[in-house]
Amino acid sequence: MIPGVGSGNEPSSLSPRILGLDVGSRRIGIAVSDPLGLTAQGLPTLQRTNRRADLAHLSDVVQRYAICEIVVGNPLHMSGSAGAQSERMAAFAELLRRQFKLPVHLWDERLSSAQANRLLREAEASIQQRAQAVDRMAAVLILQSFLDARAAR
Repeated sequence: MIPGVGSGNEPSSLSPRILGLDVGSRRIGIAVSDPLGLTAQGLPTLQRTNRRADLAHLSDVVQRYAICEIVVGNPLHMSGSAGAQSERMAAFAELLRRQFKLPVHLWDERLSSAQANRLLREAEASIQQRAQAVDRMAAVLILQSFLDARAAR
């Protein structure tokens, strides 16, 4: 069960939320919006094992939080151009679209991990604490940036 959520039998009673993902080869940082779509909160980081297990975990999150949209961090080069990792994220986003039948947005994540590390250093988190929290923090920053841009429209 995911902390802060009831028995899991009431997802349809929840307000729809947006899911933010910072996808790496070993871990996926996860964040969800609040019910009003104003703020992002981090969830425990997913330690990746294989595609089936990753999708099963994400499916559980989608159901428990009544997710209506997904935002995937897009690791563009500093110039703004797409590279190999960006192409992998586009393929992963397409996989999520097919799997969950939801809108999936690629969102510029340049410097999100660097910013997450900086914030954790400023909070005087130990190296071990930073390693455990950086993916979740990056997912929060990606999703919050998306929410802020949407609110500014």
